[in-house]
Amino acid sequence: MTRSPSLRPRVLSIAGSDSGGGAGIQADIKAITALGGYAMTAITALTAQNTQGVQGILPVPPQFVRDQIRCVVDDIGVDAIKTGMLGGVAQTQAVAAEIAGLRQQIPGLAVVVDPVMVAKGGAALLAEDAMACLHTTLLPLATLVTPNLPEAEKLTGLSIHTVEDMKAAALWLHQRTGAAVLLKGGHMAGEHLVDVLLDSSGFHEFTGRRIATRHTHGTGCTLASALATLLARGHALPDAVGQSCRYVQDAILQAPELGKGAGPLWHAHAWYPAIRS
Repeated sequence: MTRSPSLRPRVLSIAGSDSGGGAGIQADIKAITALGGYAMTAITALTAQNTQGVQGILPVPPQFVRDQIRCVVDDIGVDAIKTGMLGGVAQTQAVAAEIAGLRQQIPGLAVVVDPVMVAKGGAALLAEDAMACLHTTLLPLATLVTPNLPEAEKLTGLSIHTVEDMKAAALWLHQRTGAAVLLKGGHMAGEHLVDVLLDSSGFHEFTGRRIATRHTHGTGCTLASALATLLARGHALPDAVGQSCRYVQDAILQAPELGKGAGPLWHAHAWYPAIRS
């Protein structure tokens, strides 16, 4: 499989659809496009949701998930993959099997796994019995895993309250999967935020200030998609993390203030700055 003749990085998002447009596949397409990639999709589930929460989930049959992946990759090719909401064991196994085959064909393929487990409104997006499957099948295929603190606690069984706890959890995941780990610190209390990256060169810390807003729906999806796109463009991992964090921060700062709950980000801030009344 060869590189796209246009040199436009081809990024495949394997995730659930968000009918409200703020997270999932919709956020992924916006972020990938905004950062210069060509977005392709394989939808694992349909959701009926808005800024106030998830009202319904309709899983996509695992074989049809595989069909979507094969259809676009066989024709268009792929330079990076981002996974998000997978749903259950069968979907997780199907996605892992397809990625394993692609990793054999494309040794340098970037794979960013966002282990989405719970929506902002509290709805479960990963079945409990899929956790072990995620550990054994998909995480070892990842270039980078991007859990938030609650996800990292579930994946590791560790309690995380400090930056040192974050480093211990990142090391635990890295040692068991071989993947680089970006542990996101947004759920930790305090005005100052710290994200911890562990890669082959060691630990890196990325700091920022908490933004006082309720408009943060889709931040994890957006960050993972930004990372996949920048890795596909050839950026080194620490640089990709720094740029992706800044992109997400600006998207939060310029959020369009839509909806009655956790509102979406503004992915197109580079071209259309926020409009404030």
